[in-house]
Amino acid sequence: MKKNKKVITGTPSVDQIENELKWEKYKNRYHSVLRSTIYTLLVVAAVAVLVATLWLPVLQIYGSSMTPTLQDGEIVFSMKTSEFEPGDIIAFYYNNKILVKRVIGEAGDWIDIKEDGTVYVNHVAIDEPYLVEKALGECDIELPYQVPDEKVFVMGDHRSTSVDSRSTAVGSVAQEQIVGRILFRVWPIGRLGSVK
Repeated sequence: MKKNKKVITGTPSVDQIENELKWEKYKNRYHSVLRSTIYTLLVVAAVAVLVATLWLPVLQIYGSSMTPTLQDGEIVFSMKTSEFEPGDIIAFYYNNKILVKRVIGEAGDWIDIKEDGTVYVNHVAIDEPYLVEKALGECDIELPYQVPDEKVFVMGDHRSTSVDSRSTAVGSVAQEQIVGRILFRVWPIGRLGSVK
């Protein structure tokens, strides 16, 4: 479909020439601003994707293994790091999935779990205010268990349903499996804030 063009018959007046020049300048400025805006948006989107992929992966929580700390459907930011402490919540790769669990012990620590679900690290019962109830859960490792070098021992906060380092299927988590440490909840808005 062809655009309608102004047809000037005879000799154009000064006003017509000025109006035509203004129109051409406007079109050029409009296209320049549009191109600039599109390029800026593309650069911002590319930077956002790089940041999200390399430094701050965004994850959605599935399942109930971390309740009540993290609920099914919540969206969280994680930060890529190699420094973890007991109590940190991490995301890691397991069988082409990403699991989210809490660090309980580091390399060299001795982990023991009693029948009532009380967890001991290096013979000291740990304080776990994030738990609603303690449970031994699915545990087929030989206790006490020493965490291997360059690995961390993880457990979910919902101990009776979580499959974690207590199971030989998952085991201790190697550094290269770790996606990052969960820092911040962005969805739902009502629970927006840092994750502990």
